[in-house]
Amino acid sequence: MSTLLEKEIKVNRIVTTSTDDARAIEDPARAKIVEILYRQTMSADQISTSLKKHGFKKALTTVRHHLEILKNSGLIEIARIEESRGAITKFYSTSTKLLDFQTPENFDSTYSKIIDNTSEKIEKILKSLGPKTGKSKGKKSTEYSQYLVMEIMNRAMTNVLEKSNKK
Repeated sequence: MSTLLEKEIKVNRIVTTSTDDARAIEDPARAKIVEILYRQTMSADQISTSLKKHGFKKALTTVRHHLEILKNSGLIEIARIEESRGAITKFYSTSTKLLDFQTPENFDSTYSKIIDNTSEKIEKILKSLGPKTGKSKGKKSTEYSQYLVMEIMNRAMTNVLEKSNKK
């Protein structure tokens, strides 16, 4: 047998998500709901209308089903409940910002110097985080420690980026 193709695959990114979150946003309409709710709190009716504007024609019952899946996964939550003329209306929101973009083909070559420079700075931060996240026990302690570090960095970056957006 002869080898027809062989190339080294270098790990260049880590995706941190649970399988529940991944399943919850695997449907494009649910992913769009998370994106929509990031901007504002909305009722199921308002979400349905907004989805239609984005090309998703979903019945209100289907939208409610999607909301339940997203709520159960923790990606969205009920932010407000109103009573009007005996009817209860739930308003949903999210603390998750979903960035749905494709990385350009020339990303590594375009940003390699910035990646290297940022990597050096992050290395210093990781040295201080290591002892705080390396206390897990079990088979996957290294992976779990890496997961904790990624979540800490993700939330810290989110804090910084959200603060800069409000200025």
